[in-house]
Amino acid sequence: MFRSTHILSGDTLYERPPQTIREFQTALDRLRVRQAAFAALDAGERAALLEAFAGRLEAAKGRLARMICEEVGRCLRECEAELAKSVELVRHCARTAPALLSPQTVPTPAARSEIHFAPLGIVFAVMPWNYPVWQILRFAVPALCAGNACAVKPAPSVARISATLFDTVSDSLPLIPAWLAHGDVEHAIAAADAFAFTGSAATGRKLAAAAAGRLKKSVLELGGSNPFIVLPDADLQQAARDACYSRFRDAGQSCNAAKRIILVGETAEPFIRLFLAECAKLKSGDPFDPATTLAPMHRADLREKLHMQVQDAVAHGAILLCGGYLPEGKGTFYPATVLDRVPPGCRAYREELFGPAAAILRARDPQHAVALANDNPYGLGASIYTADERAARHYAALLQTGAVYVNRHTSSDLRLPFGGIKDSGYGRELSEFGLYEFANIKTYRQNQP
Repeated sequence: MFRSTHILSGDTLYERPPQTIREFQTALDRLRVRQAAFAALDAGERAALLEAFAGRLEAAKGRLARMICEEVGRCLRECEAELAKSVELVRHCARTAPALLSPQTVPTPAARSEIHFAPLGIVFAVMPWNYPVWQILRFAVPALCAGNACAVKPAPSVARISATLFDTVSDSLPLIPAWLAHGDVEHAIAAADAFAFTGSAATGRKLAAAAAGRLKKSVLELGGSNPFIVLPDADLQQAARDACYSRFRDAGQSCNAAKRIILVGETAEPFIRLFLAECAKLKSGDPFDPATTLAPMHRADLREKLHMQVQDAVAHGAILLCGGYLPEGKGTFYPATVLDRVPPGCRAYREELFGPAAAILRARDPQHAVALANDNPYGLGASIYTADERAARHYAALLQTGAVYVNRHTSSDLRLPFGGIKDSGYGRELSEFGLYEFANIKTYRQNQP
């Protein structure tokens, strides 16, 4: 069942049953006809349709942001930021895609050698709940630019916002919801031409295997446990502010947030004092209240998992500096939690902490910090704070991640590729690299007759 509930009251806001396989297949057959007509348009015509969608999305962004706030639980201003970035994404792709998709001429001995970019067909996607507008559009808009159609299975707990988003899309774009039960996802992968997934590494492995077994191109974004390295010459005040913002924004439920804070040498004690002072400023409460800076978690089971990870870390010798308890009262709130000296034997050392809990690791020197950062299954992003640009570049090259930010917390930028390595998945979204993921990069070579 697809069901949205209010984050505080628990009242049902929207529900609908899954489609049957026959209903889904009928919708997919219709989508394939639409995709052929859409692909026949030139890139500029497709861009114009996306620009029109951006206008509708912008007009609806206030209503959509409030829905996200109610269903997901993130602070309203965070939901508003998601919508603003989503509108910017659609417009950015509409502006840049036509030139990027134009045939590229390559000098060879032939009379003409070109690279063309053709669509793959229908891309089926399974998307998560935490950014229910942004994450659908982050994958779908570049795929649409290339002439593909998209069918998206939204997360069951954000059904209302998902349905409203697809209503905003309208029939002008070949982008439809796939209201499928989990057990029918492999059928959809087999019926489509490519596959995209954002979610857990465990589920990603299973679905990637299903796609690979059918030789379907796939792109996976499977979360992260981003290291946040602070070297001794860093601006500690700035680093502490950024670490607090990155770790606890969106109730700590962001794959690309700082999760493991790695402190080098004598940096540790002064940084921790500053970091705890920033954490103390956070205020839990109604996510619609502008004074709230730490929203509730999305579901009770997610909060319980996080709490068990925290308890396990303490049982293995980690030092609890703040938080680490289940609050009484209504709502899935969890306090800002900081664990120091997190040992390798505990779950928090290797697992992703998907909630408002930070793990502090202590490094002897920068080389040890890099080793600690890489000693993790995930490889999405990393941050390095230092005044030495040369050192930053040196250590950035050694980090096993898809992105490194210097003197800034990790985030995504429309102009830069987004994605990871190791258990964070493969493939890229955003920028020209994301645009080409679901394109048939076709060689055209002509000799003289």
